[in-house]
Amino acid sequence: MADPLGPFERVVRKASRFVYAEPAAAETQHPFEYRNIHPMLPTVVRKLFDDGHYAQATFEAFKFVDREVARLASSSNSGYKLMMAAFSESSPMLQLTPCKTISEKDEQKGFQFLFAGSVMAIRNPRGHEHSVVDSPDECLDHLAMASTLMRRLETAGYQLAAT
Repeated sequence: MADPLGPFERVVRKASRFVYAEPAAAETQHPFEYRNIHPMLPTVVRKLFDDGHYAQATFEAFKFVDREVARLASSSNSGYKLMMAAFSESSPMLQLTPCKTISEKDEQKGFQFLFAGSVMAIRNPRGHEHSVVDSPDECLDHLAMASTLMRRLETAGYQLAAT
């Protein structure tokens, strides 16, 4: 009797049996370590996470990012207005790239939108709404985004404040 499955179909069906597993260290490490959450986030972020207050942990992390950008830019603004001014491609208060080539200008503008979008889409709902509920994974994803933004500031040579 002929094999009803072609060779590709057999491989696909066998491959579905394999599932990516986190390294064994993930079972013994705190989620902040195996997700590489930035260590400069305020200690209250980890405490809130550990206590199951995921939306509040996210909110505190992005308040920190907002305040760090304001401090580094010497600005009294916050939120969207701060991020759009601080990372402006034409006259940035915080320059992440030399802004000489089209690619460098695009990167500067892209991070302007990432910073502004993060405070609008992640921080603001948790600061203005009482019913936001995050899962641990959603919180860790948000904290990873905050960590990415903080690391980009560091890569550009900015010194983050110790918490």
